[in-house]
Amino acid sequence: MSFIDFDTIIRESWNAYDPSREIVRVVDISAKVSTNHVYRITLKDKNFVVAKLTYFGKYEHFVEDHSIINTLSNNLPAPFENFLARSLMKGNTLYVHPYKSEIIDAWVVFYRPIHIKNKLPKRLNGDQIDKLAVQIAQFHKACDTVKNTLPVSSKTMKTDIYDILNLLDSEEGKYDYPLYRELIRSQCELFLANYDKLNGAELENMPVFVDWNIGNFSVTPSFKLFSRWDYDWFRMSSRMLDFYFLSRVVSDIGDKTVFSYNIDVMMQPRFLQFLKKYHQVNPLSEREILFLKESYRFFILTYVVKYGRFFFHEIFANKLQKEAFEIHLPSIDTKFDPQPLLNAIK
Repeated sequence: MSFIDFDTIIRESWNAYDPSREIVRVVDISAKVSTNHVYRITLKDKNFVVAKLTYFGKYEHFVEDHSIINTLSNNLPAPFENFLARSLMKGNTLYVHPYKSEIIDAWVVFYRPIHIKNKLPKRLNGDQIDKLAVQIAQFHKACDTVKNTLPVSSKTMKTDIYDILNLLDSEEGKYDYPLYRELIRSQCELFLANYDKLNGAELENMPVFVDWNIGNFSVTPSFKLFSRWDYDWFRMSSRMLDFYFLSRVVSDIGDKTVFSYNIDVMMQPRFLQFLKKYHQVNPLSEREILFLKESYRFFILTYVVKYGRFFFHEIFANKLQKEAFEIHLPSIDTKFDPQPLLNAIK
C-alpha cells in the first residue's frame, strides 16, 4: 500500500486529537516484517508520542481491545503497574481516530512513550529460562487478579473460529485458498469439538498478549519484566494461548530472522523446564496442558491463515501459510504429545 499517504493520515488523526500541539516530525519506526505502521511523532513542544495505524480486522474490536488494555495497565498491581504502554485519552475516553477513503479504512491510536531496558538474548541459558518462567507466572497471576475489573470482551475463541467457517461459505471467501478449503474447515471443526470436550469456555477468563516475540518487551538486568509495547494479538482468553510463543522464546534454536511456526518447540526439554518452573509459581491443570494443542491449532487457523496477509508482508505471509497448510495443520494430532508436559508438572 505504498500509494497511500500514511503520513497525512497520522497528521490528520493528531490534529483531530489536539490541534494546539503542532507536529514537527513524523518518523516511520515500523517493524519490517509486519503490515502495521508505527510512527514516532515529535511535537513542537519537544515532547513525542507513538502512533500506530492499522487497517485490518474490525474497528470496534480494536477499540474494545485497547480499552481493556488501558484499564488493565491502570489496575495491575506491583511490580507490573508500569509494565504496559498506555494509550492516550481524550476526556475520559480512549482516543482512536477512524480514517475512511475510497482506498482504505484505517484507524490510528496514540501511545505514551515507554522506557525500554534490555531485550532478551536470542538464545536463553538455563538460568534465564527459569527467571523468565517465574516472571511470566507472576504476570499471569497479576492479570488474573484484576480480570473482573476489566471491560467485557465480545470475542471468544469459538466466535473467531465460526468467523473463519462463515468466511469459507461467503461469496468473498469462496475464492480464498481453493486447494485448502476442506483442510481449513476440518481443522475448525476439530477445534470446536475438542474445545467443547475440554470445556474450554471455563478457561477463557484473562487478558493474554499471545505474541511474546523478544522484540515486543524488555527486561531489567536481573531479568524481571520491565516494559511491553506491542498489542497486535491481544485478547481475553485462556492463558494457554501465551505458551506457544513462550516455547519459541526458550527454544534451543532461539530467535531467528527466518522462522516457521512448527509445533515441535513445545516438545523440547527447554520448554519442559520453563513449564516446570512456571508451574511452581502459578500451577497449571491437566486440562490446561491438554488445551495447549487446541491453543496452537487456534493460533495457526486465526493468526496465520485468517490474518497472516495482514500481520506479515506478502513474502512472509505466503511462506507461513503454505507451511501451515502443508505441514503444521495436518501434523498437529500426531506431533503433539501431552504426556511429557504432564510429567514435567507431575
